[in-house]
Amino acid sequence: MTGHALPHLLRPRALRPGDLVVIASLSGPLHADHEPDLEQAVAVLERMGFRVRRAPLLEAGRQRWWSAAAPAEIAREFNALLRDPEVRAIIAHDGGQTALGYLDLIDVEAITADPKPILGYSDISLLHLVLYARTGLVGFHADLATPGLGGHWQGAPAALRAELEKLYSTLLTCTEPIGALPATPSWECWRAGRAQGRLIGGVINRIVLAQATRFAVPLGWFDGAVLFWEEMGGQASHVWSYLQVLRHCGILDRISGMVVGVPYAIDGLGSLDASPTLADIVLDVLGDRDIPVLGNVEFGHAGPNLPMPVGIRVALDAQQRSLSLLEPAVRPLMVSGPGG
Repeated sequence: MTGHALPHLLRPRALRPGDLVVIASLSGPLHADHEPDLEQAVAVLERMGFRVRRAPLLEAGRQRWWSAAAPAEIAREFNALLRDPEVRAIIAHDGGQTALGYLDLIDVEAITADPKPILGYSDISLLHLVLYARTGLVGFHADLATPGLGGHWQGAPAALRAELEKLYSTLLTCTEPIGALPATPSWECWRAGRAQGRLIGGVINRIVLAQATRFAVPLGWFDGAVLFWEEMGGQASHVWSYLQVLRHCGILDRISGMVVGVPYAIDGLGSLDASPTLADIVLDVLGDRDIPVLGNVEFGHAGPNLPMPVGIRVALDAQQRSLSLLEPAVRPLMVSGPGG
């Protein structure tokens, strides 16, 4: 083992029926025309058996530049939620471009004292990675409230919606491992093989940005890890470049496997002018690194997200197109000693 020793995993306490889940503006603003989607998200969480509250900054029309508020103001509200013992989980209303502005203002002692599930993806990837690096907190890379639970979920077939509700509820309340995530025919084996390791990742541009800060995940924590990532927008060449950054900083030499989400709105992928597919790009950068790669898995900006709990051990079998969570993401209500 090189680098830092792996962290003690900080699991949040399992949620119970009636526990309070707060939807908060941790990055982008709420636009008035998305208010119905937010109301749908509240209904989804209530159907799961939770009480739901909106944090004060989550107010349609409130905006500072591209954010719901100034970074320090968002951090104040976030810290108040982290310190409030009644709040048992926090779900981001949406992604955006703000988390980088307050990474240094988060009350990490409050997290260590009372870890809570924080749910979201996109810009919220930064929170998962940085809080995992600083405290060992399991991050819930999962659907956002407004575009996810209240948006993509509503457009999904009823059977899928019910499956997602059960999956998310189980992830938050059950202290047994979930096991295999529900696979679909869209999953693709880009390089065969099996791996087991801690799941680390997020949107790839945010992984690169997080690793450029003093709150980066220690390189040694990637030893044997299963790296998961997705991307939206930009160019195919940008994805190639981000993967090259992960190669140069040594991450690709350490991981034991890779899981790639469904790409969304990326220009120059697999079009008619002999441009590469996402699989071509990944395998080009990986070179002769013989690690399993599972592609086109349902997480990211393209639609409903399978949850990817950061820090949890998983088993990957690319050829069998399977990804299994080997540990629970939450701890029992009563445990001896701090952290669980």
